[in-house]
Amino acid sequence: MNLIVRLLINALIIMGLAWALPGIGVESYWTALVVAIILGLLNIFVKPILIILTIPVTILTLGLFLFVINALIIMLAGYMIDGFSVDGFWWALLFSILMTVLNSVLEGSRRDKDTI
Repeated sequence: MNLIVRLLINALIIMGLAWALPGIGVESYWTALVVAIILGLLNIFVKPILIILTIPVTILTLGLFLFVINALIIMLAGYMIDGFSVDGFWWALLFSILMTVLNSVLEGSRRDKDTI
C-alpha cells in the first residue's frame, strides 16, 4: 500500500512540474504514473551501475556528479516513454532537483502524520 501511495504522489509531482516547467512535457496523468514507475525501475537497476562506474568523478566533484546521473536517468526515461518529453539536459537537471525536493517535503509531511 505504501508503494502505491508513493507512486501516486510521484505522479502528482511529475504532473505539477510538467505544468510549471516549459521544458518538460507530460500528456496525461496516466503517462505521469508510467513515468513514476519507469523512474523507479531505472533508479533501482540502472542508477547503481552508473554510480559504480563513475565513483572517481563523483569523489572528485564531492558528490555533485550524482546530479548529472539523475538528469541522465530522467533523459533516459524521456526517450523510453512516448508521452513524456524532456527538452534538454538542463531541463532534466532542474526537473530532477525540484522532484527530489518536493518528494522529500511531501514524504516528510506524510511521515509526520504517520507518527502521530
